[in-house]
Amino acid sequence: MTRIDRRALFASGAAAALLAAAGMSLSDRPKPGGHLRLAVPRDDSLEQIARGAVFDTLTEIAPDGTLRGELATGWQSEADGRVWKFDLRTDVRFHDGAALTAADVVSSLAEIGLAEVEAPSSVRLELALPDPGLPFRLADSCFAIVRAGAHVSPLEQAIGTGCYRVERAQDNRHFLARRVAEHYKTGQAGWVDTVEVIVIPDAAVRAEALRDGFVDVAALPQPEGLRERPRFRYHPSEDAMTLAIAPSVGLPRQISQRTPLDDGRIAERWWIA
Repeated sequence: MTRIDRRALFASGAAAALLAAAGMSLSDRPKPGGHLRLAVPRDDSLEQIARGAVFDTLTEIAPDGTLRGELATGWQSEADGRVWKFDLRTDVRFHDGAALTAADVVSSLAEIGLAEVEAPSSVRLELALPDPGLPFRLADSCFAIVRAGAHVSPLEQAIGTGCYRVERAQDNRHFLARRVAEHYKTGQAGWVDTVEVIVIPDAAVRAEALRDGFVDVAALPQPEGLRERPRFRYHPSEDAMTLAIAPSVGLPRQISQRTPLDDGRIAERWWIA
């Protein structure tokens, strides 16, 4: 065995030992590539997934319920939660190549208070009433940050800063998006090359599409015919089946319990194993 082979063997062994100590396996590790296909009912599921893929917000609620920055790197409050200052990332671009500016954030948040640019990369937001929970509220996709003067709909014209750029969209029917190259989240989120959402109104047909390999995830499927297939996985459980998942799909160790679709972040958090 050459020295290089020994090093490779040691490195792989050390990595495996570290993962085992953390309660993980090699299959738990996200990997880039592949095409993630989801079948959803005719409700707001398509829009929820699409917004989570295409747009970012100032903050994000992680699957474990903790708050973390997304477009914001930090924030602080004055006047008992009535005045807030948010510091912004400086390495973010919209899908059309334009850099994110504080003016874009001010424009996007104008409806919730008096927003103004405090510095090139920070925003001051003054509310009518104190809101100590504002950073948590701003993680909701309804506070997506868009280009100043732009809109979040229709989907086919949406330009955000998220991991995925819209390639094709039909409201309440179909959505296809492709991963943005050299995104600021590369290596942390946005694993699949493309994500596709197909609206199938009938729960039994969604289950059939999953069984026959036409999709990788079925939302709110008809359980009959799926429980007999032990190769499928179910979220949050087999008895409370909101998502049925093919074995080819890699799942994060934690999946948000707030909504069936992982808070709409399923496109950037899940992967093809």
